[in-house]
Amino acid sequence: MEPAGHKCLTPDKPEPLLEVKSLKVHFPVNVRPFARPRDFVRAVDEVSFAIGPGETVGLVGESGCGKTTLGRAVIRLVEPTSGQIVFEGEDLARLNGKALRQRRRKFQMIFQDPYGSLNPRMTVENIIGEALDIHRLAASGPARRQRVERLLADVGLDSAHTRRYPHEFSGGQRQRIGIARALAVEPRLIVCDEPVSALDVSVQAQIVNLLRDLQLEHRIAYLFVAHDLAVVRHLSQRMLVMYLGKFVETGPAKVVCSEPRHPYTQALISAVPVVDPDSKRARIILSGDVPSPIHPPAGCPFHPRCPIAQARCKTEVPQLRWLDKDHAVACHLA
Repeated sequence: MEPAGHKCLTPDKPEPLLEVKSLKVHFPVNVRPFARPRDFVRAVDEVSFAIGPGETVGLVGESGCGKTTLGRAVIRLVEPTSGQIVFEGEDLARLNGKALRQRRRKFQMIFQDPYGSLNPRMTVENIIGEALDIHRLAASGPARRQRVERLLADVGLDSAHTRRYPHEFSGGQRQRIGIARALAVEPRLIVCDEPVSALDVSVQAQIVNLLRDLQLEHRIAYLFVAHDLAVVRHLSQRMLVMYLGKFVETGPAKVVCSEPRHPYTQALISAVPVVDPDSKRARIILSGDVPSPIHPPAGCPFHPRCPIAQARCKTEVPQLRWLDKDHAVACHLA
């Protein structure tokens, strides 16, 4: 199979909505005045993938693997170090100022913390209506209010809530407000940064089902960032598994979850709770801690914790390669 590290990871989709090519996001550390930084945190280290119109792609991995940084870089909330972010045929990495602001209407973000992502000094009407004002999508005050009320209805909230403040709502209701704010400008892509991780389990199911219904209605594409593989499998068509800033496996969500080929993916899958008390699935316990992204190990970044690592894993960096048409893995032994 040919290497897959520098190409779109959807070979059967020639015209994706979003195509990320060889993206890097490195943060300088120990910066001294008037001196060049010597070390960098390699939060995202040369990754490539694509998302089609109306598609959900799940991005999973442990805390600190670079998932949130990648999601923010895709919509330019974090500046990329190098690489391309091609959205609707235009490279966002090359845009700045007014040109970038005009494009922001097409991609939005739902944040992880529903308590910290809403301005406590603004009413719900102003939180949602602010985006309408910035992009001039409401011709008048009454039209703005009517649009806000319709958006609240779309996410399951009452129009009477428009004059309330965030502290008057539960966590699930606040996340619905955040979703309505993201929908206000009619985006084509939404980055969902662990949107249900801070919510109760029963509320999580409601929000996941709401996101799915909104996707079907508005044909929105999602980059769904999460560490809960059960949620990602339920919502996503494809899955990207990330470790120490790199993709180690990618493919259809059902295939990756049922037939994981990378040892790291296998460990993640084994940690998912199983409802069946008679299940014989063994839990894989990884030894050691995640290596430093400042000084990652030579060879395969996962080899210090891998239960099947061999000598070549310590010196040779495995390239992401296709196992079949739409399943790729970065492992010498897969």
